[in-house]
Amino acid sequence: MNNIIKIGCLLGLIVSVSSCQDTAVPNYQYMPNMYESVGYETYDKVDFLPDDQEALQPAENTIMRGWMPYEFENTPEGKELSLAATSPLDSLKRDENLAQGMQLYTIYCAICHGDKGDGQGTLVKREKILGVPSYADPARDIQVGGVYHVIYYGLNSMGSYAGQLNHEERWMVSEYVMQLKEDLTK
Repeated sequence: MNNIIKIGCLLGLIVSVSSCQDTAVPNYQYMPNMYESVGYETYDKVDFLPDDQEALQPAENTIMRGWMPYEFENTPEGKELSLAATSPLDSLKRDENLAQGMQLYTIYCAICHGDKGDGQGTLVKREKILGVPSYADPARDIQVGGVYHVIYYGLNSMGSYAGQLNHEERWMVSEYVMQLKEDLTK
């Protein structure tokens, strides 16, 4: 009987203590600065900037790291001018460039254009997209600079791949496309 009274008192104590707890607000915070951080505004007004300016502008005539400016505009005239452009890649490493270009072409281009460049990729065969021409089409004047331009800006239903491929990789794929065109016209 004595044990039953002790157990009853213990349960009563537990119920009374737990009923005082507010579940909407944490009772104790061990490290409050981890729960409630101090907010800093990125573009707060600072003393050394003019009143109408929130952030510093980059210096004139600078380009972003890892980005190479492209000299031709996204216009039909720009595409026409790009046909005369030549690849800046090292011609002594042509085999390495073609091998790497083939890998990148397989990843990004072959799904539509086909492994051989004949316009019979997986998506074309499944009729998900239509109208992908072959590189061997004699009516198309395909040049390495024009291929680079199309990869950079996209053309018709093909979007730009400038975000997926860097400057060198775009030239590698362009050179590989020219190799595919040569193989198809043999």
